[in-house]
Amino acid sequence: MKIQLTVEFLRYVNYFLTMLFALSYACQFVYIPISLFETFKNWVTKKKRAKTPEGPVPFKSYAFLICARNEELVIGNLIDSINHQNYPYKKIKVFVCADHCDDKTAEISKTRGAVVYERYDDKKIGKGYALDFLLKKIREDYPAGFDGYFVFDADNVIDSEYVSEMNKIHCKGHDIITCYRNSKNYGDSWTSAGNALWFLREAQYLNRPRYFLHTSCGVSGTGFMFSRRIAEKMNGYPFHLLTEDIEFTIDNIVNGEKIAYAEKAIIYDEQPIKFVQSWRQRMRWSRGGIQVFVRYGPKLVKGIFHGSFSCYDMTMSVMPAFFLSTAMVLLNILMSIVTAVVGDNILLAFESLGETIVYGYTSLFVIGLITVITEWKNIRSPNYKKLLYTFTFPIFVFTYLPIAVSSLFVSVKWKPIVHTVTTTAEDLANDEHFDTKPS
Repeated sequence: MKIQLTVEFLRYVNYFLTMLFALSYACQFVYIPISLFETFKNWVTKKKRAKTPEGPVPFKSYAFLICARNEELVIGNLIDSINHQNYPYKKIKVFVCADHCDDKTAEISKTRGAVVYERYDDKKIGKGYALDFLLKKIREDYPAGFDGYFVFDADNVIDSEYVSEMNKIHCKGHDIITCYRNSKNYGDSWTSAGNALWFLREAQYLNRPRYFLHTSCGVSGTGFMFSRRIAEKMNGYPFHLLTEDIEFTIDNIVNGEKIAYAEKAIIYDEQPIKFVQSWRQRMRWSRGGIQVFVRYGPKLVKGIFHGSFSCYDMTMSVMPAFFLSTAMVLLNILMSIVTAVVGDNILLAFESLGETIVYGYTSLFVIGLITVITEWKNIRSPNYKKLLYTFTFPIFVFTYLPIAVSSLFVSVKWKPIVHTVTTTAEDLANDEHFDTKPS
C-alpha cells in the first residue's frame, strides 16, 4: 500500500511538472506550425514573387569583428569568405583581435587584408572583453565609424550572399539582426550533429517565427550584427558574463530593442566533435544562463508586467528548462530511492521516471525530425547520418540535465576550444564535396 501511494504521488508530481513545462514553452511549440505555415505560403507564392523585382537597396558600410585565440588553422578561411562577398569590397572592413595568440593568427589575418590588434590581458579574459577592446580601438583609429558591425568567431565561414542579405534587413530599419546558423561539420559525430541541429532548430523554429510575428529574436554566439546607433549606445561592448551573447540579447530587449532575423544570410559554424568539449562548452552556457537570469531577472519580470511579450519569451527561453528539468530528475531520483527502501519491487520505483524519459525523448525526437526534414538540403552530411543523428538528438539534449546540475556546484571559466575543421566557403558551395551515401 505504501509503495503504491508513493508511486502514485510521484506520478502526479511528474504530471504537474510536465504540465508546467508545457505551459512555460507553449509559445515555442506554437512557433513550429507558424514557421511551417510560412514555408508553405512562401512556396505557394514563389512564382508570383519571382516576377516582382526588388527595389534598389543602398549599400551600407560594415566592419567585421573577429576575436581569435590561436586560430591559425581556420581564420584564413573566414577572411577569404568575407573577401569574396557579393557586395562592394570598399564597403567592408575586417578587424581581428588576436587575443593572447602565440601562433600565426595575426600574420595570416594581415596577409589577407585584415586590420589586426593584438591583445594581452591576463585579468580580463573572454570574448566580451576582446570585443570591447576591439570596438574601442576601431573608434580611435576609424572615428567615422561604420553603419553596422558583424560579430564572428574565427572558425566560421560565410555564404557569398551573407552581407547582401543582412544589408537588406538592415535597410528595412532593423538595428540588430541575427542569421541562419548552419554547420561545417554536422556529420563528424553525434555530438557535433546535436549542437548543429539545436542551432538549426533555433534559427528556423524560434527566430524565424518570432520575426514574422514582429517580436524579438535572440542572438546566439556568432554571425549577428548591430548598427551604428547600437554601437554608440553601448560605447564599447559592456557584456562580460560567461554567455555574453545572451547577456547582449537580454540587455537590448529589456531596454526596448528588437532583434530581427535574416533567413537567407547563412553562416557555417564548427561544432565540438568530442563529447568532453561539448560538455565543457555547455557547462559554460548553463552557468552563464544562471548569471544572466540573476542579473536581468527583475527587469525581465518588470517587462512582462508592462506587456512585453519579448521579455516573457526570453524569460521562458533562459530558465524554465533548467529549473523544471533539474527538479524533475532530482525528484524522481529521490522518490525512487524512497520507494525502493519502502517497498520490495524496485521496478515500480523507476516506472514514473521511465514514463517521463519516454515522453521527453518522443517530444525532442519529433522536434528534431521536423527540423531535419525541412532543412534536409541545407544539412551538409551524408543522408544516413542525417537520419541516424535524429535519433541521438534527444539523448544529446538529455545530457544537458547533468550539465545543468553540475554547473551549480563546479567552478566554470571561459576556456578556448581548439578548431581544426578547415572547410572553405568553396567547399560548402560545392555539393559534390559532401557525400550523399555511406562510404
